[in-house]
Amino acid sequence: MLTFVGLGLYDERDVSERGLACIKSADYVVLECYTSRLMGATRKRLAEFYGRPVQPLTREEVEQYPGELLARAENSNVVFLCAGDPMVSTTHADLRIRAAEQGIPTAIIHGASITSAVCGLCGLQNYRFGRSCSLPFPEKNWSPSSPIDVVAQNRELRLHTLVYLDIQREQFMTVGEAVEILETMAIGKRITIPLYIGIARAGSDTPVVMAGTADRIREVDFGPPLHIVVVPGELHDMERIYLERFAGL
Repeated sequence: MLTFVGLGLYDERDVSERGLACIKSADYVVLECYTSRLMGATRKRLAEFYGRPVQPLTREEVEQYPGELLARAENSNVVFLCAGDPMVSTTHADLRIRAAEQGIPTAIIHGASITSAVCGLCGLQNYRFGRSCSLPFPEKNWSPSSPIDVVAQNRELRLHTLVYLDIQREQFMTVGEAVEILETMAIGKRITIPLYIGIARAGSDTPVVMAGTADRIREVDFGPPLHIVVVPGELHDMERIYLERFAGL
């Protein structure tokens, strides 16, 4: 049995009672460490809270070499942990498909997701979001322009864009870095982005939410990670009022 358990947004307390019960009864618990992180908890704290050892998994172990994990799930109860909600990430959907193809039963226990949390934090209506995109750190001779293309297409449709910020080992992209990269892309494509929303530490007791122009957002100290960016499309009156009230617009 392979059960995907979403851990929520910030620390060990965000897991559901159902998810916690499943973890405590598991034969083997693994934690995916590459799509997102619970910044309010270490792996040691998670293990202490669950009363179970937690084995970290890299992207390669999940996407390229899942054989050992699936072999365990054929004969024992394996719980696969991830921050947020399990099936928001396509890599987890792929793993579930592989398990099903091997005849391994699977289940999902959902957790709070950043995709819905941003709506509550910044007031943008969930049905007015278009395609999301991931923004990677630029590398030598490689800097994909697809994120700005997604933003431009959504804005043409008057839709909002959720921009996931890159995580590379212990390097977490900040809102300021993301805005700088997007502005460089926008200049190259002759695109204007009039408004950004930066969000930090969703799910914590001290989230930061700020809306403004690129120049204003780059001056804001959003504090520790995780950060995420929203590029709004055309704002509804209620969305604008919410941003004025809760995000300093």
